[in-house]
Amino acid sequence: MSANHGKVWWTELRTRDVPGALKYYKAVCGWHFEPMPLPGLVYQVGRRGDQPVVGVMDIGRLPGMEEVPPHWVSYFAVDDLDAAVEATEQSGGRVIRAPFTIPHIGRIAILTDPTGAAMGLMTPD
Repeated sequence: MSANHGKVWWTELRTRDVPGALKYYKAVCGWHFEPMPLPGLVYQVGRRGDQPVVGVMDIGRLPGMEEVPPHWVSYFAVDDLDAAVEATEQSGGRVIRAPFTIPHIGRIAILTDPTGAAMGLMTPD
């Protein structure tokens, strides 16, 4: 296993009130935010100093999320995403979004664990 396997790699807030969230987390946590345009939305990267620490996105722009309340999602690093997805399914978890690649970030899948908790697994670049 690599030194990154099993680490909490990234976490993001999914909300319908991005301006309110940015204002709140800037005041409470001292984060500053930089927009990162993605297809169909603007992803806000929260930074502590020069280090990226969180992402914030508008779930109002995501299909199928109309009834989903605002929430945080954590992404865990794994060495082999395909093997981790298979192990999740065999353990009773399910795939919400099949593996996909974000250039210069890594390969990601969104799943539920066997208890039903949503999470992301990723093999970082």
